[in-house]
Amino acid sequence: MSILIDDRTRLLVQGLGRDGAFHAKLMKEYGTRVVAGVHPGRGGSMYEGFPVFDTAAEAVEKTGADCSVLFVPASAAGDAILEAAHAGIELVVAITEGIPVSEMSRVVAEIETMDVRLVGPNCPGLISPGKAKVGIMPGDIFDRGGVGVVSRSGTLTYEVVRSLSKAGMGQSTAVGMGGDPVGGMKFVDYLELFEEDPDTEAVVLVGEIGGSDEEDASRFVAESMSKPVAGFIVGRTAPPGKRMGHAGAIISGGSGTAEAKVAALEAAGIPVADVIDELPDLLRKRTGG
Repeated sequence: MSILIDDRTRLLVQGLGRDGAFHAKLMKEYGTRVVAGVHPGRGGSMYEGFPVFDTAAEAVEKTGADCSVLFVPASAAGDAILEAAHAGIELVVAITEGIPVSEMSRVVAEIETMDVRLVGPNCPGLISPGKAKVGIMPGDIFDRGGVGVVSRSGTLTYEVVRSLSKAGMGQSTAVGMGGDPVGGMKFVDYLELFEEDPDTEAVVLVGEIGGSDEEDASRFVAESMSKPVAGFIVGRTAPPGKRMGHAGAIISGGSGTAEAKVAALEAAGIPVADVIDELPDLLRKRTGG
């Protein structure tokens, strides 16, 4: 199995501009069931064999889409997330970066009252190898297997996967969750799903400086997970007060440091790699493989 997406996922692409159209084609070529697009003013047209609608509500009604991926400009992305949620979409994946914190705070507050999951924003999406990919991840670097990957860093997800695949450790699902200070699902949400997934045998967690998500994840692993987890923390050399890449990757005062996150993971029994290529060996030691 996998988490969140599989070969039954019916995908809606919101925003068929340059980037959306390009990645819609790649997602479909990968094998994802792309059933509809939404682009105001282009309703009634076709793209790559699927119909385009003016609204998410019409797309869901006509095609039964249950997952949406957003390639919508930051100025409209918050409303687009809510449009998908109110249309009945169960999983919204927001690729868009640069959405203001105030706007995401409004969006998150509203979707928390609804039966919808949000991945992102400012993320590369997710992939269940051999089944479906939703977002911008390069599908050819992933192998099907039993290791779940969840990461706040987009491009480092690919480096982690490369190392795992080279060691013969395929992935059940890999998620680039995004690194903005206000967003959707947290580490704990993904870990809970991986724990429940019968085909996920172990998990790699890639964190970074800023916030307390990794510390929360450490407590969850210690208290509620039976599956082995290995970690990697990005930004160990980042100076306090300077944002590193993601908007959420900033050390404020004495909180959010790499040292604190490594300490929390190790205290929960989670081995932390100093370099990415150590992760396969750490997992082998944890699984006895």
